[in-house]
Amino acid sequence: MRSSRPPLSQMLLLLLLAPLFLSAPGAGGAQTPNATSEGCQIIHPPWEGGIRYRGLTRDQVKAINFLPVDYEIEYVCRGEREVVGPKVRKCLANGSWTDMDTPSRCVRICSKSYLMLENGKVFLTGGDLPALDGARVDFRCDPDFHLVGGSRSVCSQGQWSSPKPHCQVNRTPHSERRAVYIGALFPMSGGWPGGQACQPAVEMALEDVNSRRDILPDYELKLIHHDSKCDPGQATKYLYELLYNDPIKIILMPGCSSVSTLVAEAARMWNLIVLSYGSSSPALSNRQRFPTFFRTHPSATLHNPTRVKLFEKWGWKKIATIQQTTEVFTSTLDDLEERVKEAGIEITFRQSFFSDPAVPVKNLKRQDARIIVGLFYETEARKVFCEVYKERLFGKKYVWFLIGWYADNWFKIYDPSINCTVDEMTEAVEGHITTEIVMLNPANTRSISNMTSQEFVEKLTKRLKRHPEETGGFQEAPLAYDAIWALALALNKTSGGDGRSGVRLEDFNYNNQTITDQIYRAMNSSSFEGVSVAATKRLATMTAPRMIFPGPKQISGLARLWLLGLGFSLGYGSMFTKIWWVHTVFTKKEEKKEWRKTLEPWKLYTTVGLLVGMDVLTLTIWQIVDPLHRTIETFAKEEPKEDIDVSILPQLEHCSSKKMNTWLGIFYGYKGLLLLLGIFLAYETKSVSTEKINDHRAVGMAIYNVAVLCLITAPVTMILSSQQDAAFAFASLAIVFSSYITLVVLFVPKMRRLITRGEWQSEAQDTMKTGSSTNNHEEEKSRLLEKENRELEKIIAEKEERVSELRHQLQSRQQLRSRRPPLTPPEGPGVLPRGPPELPDRLSCDGSRVHLLYK
Repeated sequence: MRSSRPPLSQMLLLLLLAPLFLSAPGAGGAQTPNATSEGCQIIHPPWEGGIRYRGLTRDQVKAINFLPVDYEIEYVCRGEREVVGPKVRKCLANGSWTDMDTPSRCVRICSKSYLMLENGKVFLTGGDLPALDGARVDFRCDPDFHLVGGSRSVCSQGQWSSPKPHCQVNRTPHSERRAVYIGALFPMSGGWPGGQACQPAVEMALEDVNSRRDILPDYELKLIHHDSKCDPGQATKYLYELLYNDPIKIILMPGCSSVSTLVAEAARMWNLIVLSYGSSSPALSNRQRFPTFFRTHPSATLHNPTRVKLFEKWGWKKIATIQQTTEVFTSTLDDLEERVKEAGIEITFRQSFFSDPAVPVKNLKRQDARIIVGLFYETEARKVFCEVYKERLFGKKYVWFLIGWYADNWFKIYDPSINCTVDEMTEAVEGHITTEIVMLNPANTRSISNMTSQEFVEKLTKRLKRHPEETGGFQEAPLAYDAIWALALALNKTSGGDGRSGVRLEDFNYNNQTITDQIYRAMNSSSFEGVSVAATKRLATMTAPRMIFPGPKQISGLARLWLLGLGFSLGYGSMFTKIWWVHTVFTKKEEKKEWRKTLEPWKLYTTVGLLVGMDVLTLTIWQIVDPLHRTIETFAKEEPKEDIDVSILPQLEHCSSKKMNTWLGIFYGYKGLLLLLGIFLAYETKSVSTEKINDHRAVGMAIYNVAVLCLITAPVTMILSSQQDAAFAFASLAIVFSSYITLVVLFVPKMRRLITRGEWQSEAQDTMKTGSSTNNHEEEKSRLLEKENRELEKIIAEKEERVSELRHQLQSRQQLRSRRPPLTPPEGPGVLPRGPPELPDRLSCDGSRVHLLYK
């Protein structure tokens, strides 16, 4: 037997509430809700919080009003809130909860970071931990440190009234601090003019670092910089000026990838650390080739996964590339080629140029490239798209993928090296896609410089000479700012500014490997909250063109199948039934004579109903066993006659099933047999010609018409299934033509007879008075003989009546003669004897000769 066992949760609930059930009020009288025997009444949770009922589900809590003695509940709060008051309550034996005199509330708290101060102390007044509304903190710094910022802050609605201060070490006066020099190369012009914004960001960072007394208190960072123009040749000149001219530079900070490659290869020979703020070349990640190179800018290969995902999303299997011949773009493209190959995408054309992109752009046009990835600097991008405009390699037919670190209006900046207008450049770049890296920290939190990312942008914007959209390197400026902070923290750790034993930075020279190694280790271990973030990807698109336009939807194949099948059975089935009945009745006259007299119209309707029922049964089984579903047939791309910048991909929807051919074979099989049988019956009954049968020949002609058209249309439409216009036209014309001919053949003669003779005979009269198709002459002769027989029977009846009369008269005479005396006839020669006269043979009463007349 199967036992019924309650779930574990229900059993637990029963155990917990057993004291309540066992002590339920009985005859002893009523009890109050807080009575000891019932436990404690359930408590509602506080606002913005809840209560954790241990061992009970939410539905179980809703189903009860009391909780047992010794049961404990726990308060919880949502979001940035804390429980004020008892967090746990226990049901006592007297029916009350513990500490009910103190309410439990969920209140908003202020940030706990204000309760700690590095190199100082925090004094909390007006409340206990955590800091609640109305709490006040006072900040004090340790000896040899001074407070930077407000000394007091008040908590109000979860926010402190002022920014958190910090304690700075009491620094040596500027006159006594030793200078540490940084050699920098800023590209103020050229392929990437990132120095326009990065140099002000570096200068701003140096000011902030030098003002801090807890970082490099005995040193002051100073900057010596040149304009590299993002040109390795120009950078080589300034690099040797930095190296061979005093003072000694403790670190080098290049910008462009091509310049950074040059500087990083030479720096290891001089025991110099290289820290780049704007180099994205994947080749710079090679630690064996560039052992002392660091950068805050992420590698350009981070763009490639995003590009590949977009190719896959839009179903692009072939792409083309055009690149500037520099290492940063060559290595990026090599990485992209490996990734697209793994994704099953092919790079069909790969073009490159050094300074003039005219020929590569023409090659892309000649090779009919559509999806193009462009890798080049900003100045070269203007040259490329000027040629793109001339070659008309833009519009809805083409999609360009570009680098996202160009200035926002890079195509509008005046460039004497191109001869295209701003409007032409704007038209050429319309529709391009860029992938960008988020470089500014989106979280509005304070960094190590006590600035948020938005405050940094506002401060930097004031230092710029032009609008940020027209300033090169504005996106990379946070990276340059944090690069100085990373350097300062590493040098501070190296010099012992963080309280550890260190080295004298002023002892550094280009032969001192020891200090270089210490700076290297400090750089490797640097970690801080800056105004920039780790490299993440985001997508910026102007337009995302689609190149697939599906064709118009067709009528539901299921409805079409049912309509054609049932329509055929109703139309053709009625004609088939009539011709079959005519053939059955009049080809075997003697056997069917009685049936001819008893056949009723409902029998014909029943036959048509059986044909329709067979269709319904077949189609129903089809839909249940192998239902129809939509499939899409795709054809080759078509180019429109007009230049509308689109490619057309024709698609045709079919309604089919997995075993479509099998079901069509069954359907067409028995329909075809009906057509062939109809043709045979129509041929057999073609000679029926009587007075009252007036349409069986027309029915036969209609059957010929339907059969021929169906036997032609069915295979032709199957062959033309992929040519929807031709198949639709052929099938439609066949249906219309067949229906029209059938109506004309059947009803025109009837209408003519109605108009000319003024009569309309029912089908019952037509069918009940017909003759044989093969014995027309004998039928007519038989009818005449029957008429003559009826006349002869009438004459015979009259003659029999006359004979009966004569017999009666004869009997009367014989009786009279028997009463008279007999006469003695005279005797003698020549005298005849008398006697009764004899009747002639023709008056014999047996009637044998009379019957011969109608035997």
